[in-house]
Amino acid sequence: MQTIDEALLKLQKSRFRSGFKLDDKDRKYIADKGMDTIRRHAGDFIAQKLAPAYPKNDGKQTPMRGHPVFKAMHGTACCCRGCLQKWYKVSPGRPLTESEQERLVNLIMVWIERQL
Repeated sequence: MQTIDEALLKLQKSRFRSGFKLDDKDRKYIADKGMDTIRRHAGDFIAQKLAPAYPKNDGKQTPMRGHPVFKAMHGTACCCRGCLQKWYKVSPGRPLTESEQERLVNLIMVWIERQL
């Protein structure tokens, strides 16, 4: 199992993944809402969009903009079950455990913190 630093280093080598960045609007949203709220949003999005064994609209369920966590999900390859399988070897067809969900949220939050 890779650490957050190892995962982020690997993601930086991907032209597509490394292209996701927070803009000023995202930074303002985060400043206004606070990191605790952003963490809750990340947890909710992971629970809704990735945790089910067969998420609705898998592969298309995470917008590429509209919320800083969406950008972070794409930047960390936590946007769909296909990316989870490719980047993190998460087996398809089974729900994510609470521990797996928490690890994804932690990864997303570190990505966001480094963008700030």
